Amino acid sequence: MSGAAPGARSGGVIRVLLAEDQGMMRGALALLLGLEDDIEVVAQIAAGDRIVDEALAVRPDIALLDIELPGRSGLDAAAELRDRLPGCRVLILTTFGRPGYLRRAMEAGAAGFLVKDGPVEELADAMRKVLRGERVIDPALAAAALSAGPSPLTAREQDVLNAAADGATVADIAARVFLSESTVRNYLSAAIGKTGTRNRMEAVRAARQNGWL
Repeated sequence: MSGAAPGARSGGVIRVLLAEDQGMMRGALALLLGLEDDIEVVAQIAAGDRIVDEALAVRPDIALLDIELPGRSGLDAAAELRDRLPGCRVLILTTFGRPGYLRRAMEAGAAGFLVKDGPVEELADAMRKVLRGERVIDPALAAAALSAGPSPLTAREQDVLNAAADGATVADIAARVFLSESTVRNYLSAAIGKTGTRNRMEAVRAARQNGWL
């Protein structure tokens, strides 16, 4: 299957897939973007685990994705889209302007990262830019990401913190991530130390605030 994007080939209307779990926000974005002469929202979805299948079906030029979605994060979907539909540009639009999220979005192949408090005209212009091959990043967030540096957590520490997020016991966490309880305790202790927190729930909150989870 070819990865070329139809709008990018023809220079015509930009076809957009919109993934946003809040119905009012999703409807408002679709309506406002539809007022642009050169933009058409061809799919609206509320769950992250539907992004790739829907994109393969409608073949948009741009996938406009939130990060925190039911079923699957927009960042995980972005990485799969990069491999399965490379002609589709991914633009992350989120409430959570966190440096760690920006770094992960770029690693997943996203062409742009914007926060939701900007004007819709800026969003429409960002879409045109990414189709021209440019990268569009919220400038304040880009500066914050440079100063914050990469996540200090290892992949295993991230797994353990994710498993601990709902207040699970060490035994439950061990079962979820297929590790011994003593190993889980070691990973939790390391994550608490690296986040400068006092306990596992504070570590989860700190990691999320920085976009490391």
